[in-house]
Amino acid sequence: MALIGEAPGFLEVYSDGSVRRLIPEVVVSTDNQSSKNYEFKDVVIDPKKPVTGRLFLPNVTNNHVAKLPILVYFHGGGFCIGSTTWMGYHHFLGGLALASNCVILSIDYRLAPENRLPAAYEDCYSSLEWLAHQASCFEPWLQNVDLSRVFLSGDSAGGNIVHHVAVKTMKTNITNMTLKGLMLIHPYFGSEKRTEKEKAEGVEGFVEMNDMFWRLSIPKGSNRDYFGCNYENNTQEMSTEEWSKFPNVVVFVAGLDFLKERGELYVNFLQQKRVKVVKLIEAVDESHVFHVFRPESESTRLLQMQMTQFMNTFN
Repeated sequence: MALIGEAPGFLEVYSDGSVRRLIPEVVVSTDNQSSKNYEFKDVVIDPKKPVTGRLFLPNVTNNHVAKLPILVYFHGGGFCIGSTTWMGYHHFLGGLALASNCVILSIDYRLAPENRLPAAYEDCYSSLEWLAHQASCFEPWLQNVDLSRVFLSGDSAGGNIVHHVAVKTMKTNITNMTLKGLMLIHPYFGSEKRTEKEKAEGVEGFVEMNDMFWRLSIPKGSNRDYFGCNYENNTQEMSTEEWSKFPNVVVFVAGLDFLKERGELYVNFLQQKRVKVVKLIEAVDESHVFHVFRPESESTRLLQMQMTQFMNTFN
């Protein structure tokens, strides 16, 4: 039994198909906990798959007066690792809920290689359907949510998911829900053709790791021009009119991230499609998903403020 894929400290994949996952430090939730001026709890979205989520509710005095916007977040990890329960994600999202005064629903979708794409897209889209249903009927924490102010965000692979879920939502139009904006953080896209940064010296290890994640997550027999990796090959291409109604977009990139160029190319793609609002914001001296590794840093606080400003602009 040979080791055919490894993310040291997180994941080992073997030739017989078995997978060993190494779990980093997590924050465990009971039905209702509070921390640092916000409350959080876990919810079951689809028990059969399973798909779960974590809700974050800011403790602010006007919670029972005005309806709050909601941000749906998709974690990163090359589609193969990651969880909203990881300590870095938990503290980042709790802080963001408080800073932006919004409810956050963070999704734990099925992971590859056990569940290859498009499983993650299906799970995250179904989480929006669940949200629309729960907010109108059941979950008490969602009774105060304004579904006309829904934002999608995610980092790395989660940023990739944001795009594909938004495209599907534009095609299907979930009842009583309006996507106001998309916030992609260091989005994880790719193609068979390498970018200049991917061909540069000193990044070979990062490129090899990314190739491994793509190999483990895309359907068997596909390559990096699979639509989930290369969004330009989406067979469900939208019309010019549909692109004109695409939600407002901000893309965050990090200056030290070799995937920065992928984020810039995505911005150019949306601009060519004539999406009305497309912004690019760079954290010059930061690396990939710094907010997960340093959720209490000044750079992370700035990112939370920039996300809040974007949401307030289109609220």
